[in-house]
Amino acid sequence: MKRLLIVNACVRRDTSRTNRLCRVWLDRLCRDEPYEVQEVILEEENLHGLDTGSLGHRDRLLSEGHLEHEMFRLARDFRKADEIVIAAPYWDMSFPAALKCYLEAVSVVGLTFRYRMDGTPEGLCRAKRLTYITTAGGLIGENNFGYTYVKALADLFGIAETQEFRAEGLDIVGNDVEEILRKAEDKIRA
Repeated sequence: MKRLLIVNACVRRDTSRTNRLCRVWLDRLCRDEPYEVQEVILEEENLHGLDTGSLGHRDRLLSEGHLEHEMFRLARDFRKADEIVIAAPYWDMSFPAALKCYLEAVSVVGLTFRYRMDGTPEGLCRAKRLTYITTAGGLIGENNFGYTYVKALADLFGIAETQEFRAEGLDIVGNDVEEILRKAEDKIRA
């Protein structure tokens, strides 16, 4: 059975509009074929950015070949996924900080990518597609730096296809929030 990895960066999952759209995409995916689903809820992971101590520890583990260490659990799960979904609200022109910490944790030389003899990177991830789902109170336009960043990492990891679903303008006075969300859901289901 194929593995589906959901990276949930939604802070208020019960009321999150991003999480709502994510669930519509998951229903569509799982309708077409069965998946073994693993959801990583970033709020519950207690992630922190790398610092001098943790980076030194990580480098030592990598140099000694300890890829099964707990520090690399997220990277191993990411590498093994056949399909990846990232649900992240649009915050400060990108996404919540927890997602950056997660992406830092899964960007591991020797697990999710490696360098060839000529110095060019080669992706090691199994996923063929990564779907990025976001919602925004204002208008995103061409400034979705979060998706642009995730798309670049997907390329580094060897994930050939990325796509984005979004609903924007949800907090603009006078906009019909439910109508905007319904249109996004219809696009996801199509």
